[in-house]
Amino acid sequence: MSDEVFHVSDPRTLKAVAHPLRVRLLGALRFDGPATATELGARFGESSGSTSYHLRQLARYGFVEENTEQRDRRERRWRAVHRMTSWSNAEMSATPEGREAANLLSRRQVEVLTDSMEAFERDRDSWSTEWIEVAGISDDVVRLSPASVASLSEQLWALLREAAERDKDAPDARPVSVLFAAHPRLTPAPRA
Repeated sequence: MSDEVFHVSDPRTLKAVAHPLRVRLLGALRFDGPATATELGARFGESSGSTSYHLRQLARYGFVEENTEQRDRRERRWRAVHRMTSWSNAEMSATPEGREAANLLSRRQVEVLTDSMEAFERDRDSWSTEWIEVAGISDDVVRLSPASVASLSEQLWALLREAAERDKDAPDARPVSVLFAAHPRLTPAPRA
């Protein structure tokens, strides 16, 4: 991949990637590397025509490109251009289209998390006791300022990159889905 993060500022671009199949196609290319429309169609139970169309849409908006190091010139291989997609919630909130696009992609992220959790539960017997012990999800509600949330997010991603670099050749390392979410809550009004 040529770039680490694709910062999206156009709501149409964000909405384009929020299509359920496009999210899955982009995730597969980011995680598993280059693939053809036929390979991706077989993986996701879609026709190669459908995956080819959605890959062209992802290319149109700058998420994927043709792989220049193709194994076979007869069939087009695609690769992800960026490792991650980001956007400014404040920037997207400036228009109804932006709010809709950001909301839609956030919902797709929750769907991906749900799929990941369900796959782990379905395959639980395949995992070691160590993986079963550390896998999971937790939550807490704490009082933080916007600056603290931003700092926490930056620190978390830095720690995550550091751990990934440290474990890249570890024999027991596996792909791990990590999601960071922080949403302010309105304080309930006191009862009279």
